Amino acid sequence: SSKIRNVEIQSADGVAVLEDCIGFSLTKTISKVEEKLKKGVLPDCQDDDIIPGVGNEMGTEAQIRFLKAKLRVTQEDLANVVFECRKKDDENQNLETRLKDTEEENRKLQRTISLQQSQTEKYKMLSQEANKKTEGLQQEVTALEKVLQ
Repeated sequence: SSKIRNVEIQSADGVAVLEDCIGFSLTKTISKVEEKLKKGVLPDCQDDDIIPGVGNEMGTEAQIRFLKAKLRVTQEDLANVVFECRKKDDENQNLETRLKDTEEENRKLQRTISLQQSQTEKYKMLSQEANKKTEGLQQEVTALEKVLQ
């Protein structure tokens, strides 16, 4: 994602050209292709689908315009993908933040539960002690009633 964030958009001869921080230049690549086309040297791959079959009948200038148009479309697609990637990155960051907040809230709730359980145990013991005292006092009352009768 950091590599995607380093992509910059530049313009060369009215065509948007993407360049990344590594130094790869589409401008240079396009210039080289244009020079080869002007010299009449066609690319080695005659069977690729960059230029459709009728492209062989196109002139050099038409081929260059076609390739530039195709490049623009590809760059728009790339820009959309980069945008979507950034959007997903931001969404992931938000989700990670929410996850950390939720985990922290969970830890707090676990501590609260633990504290409440220990208090419950304490009150159970106090209740049992009070019940034993009550039983003892009940026996004492019963014994005193027998004495009074």
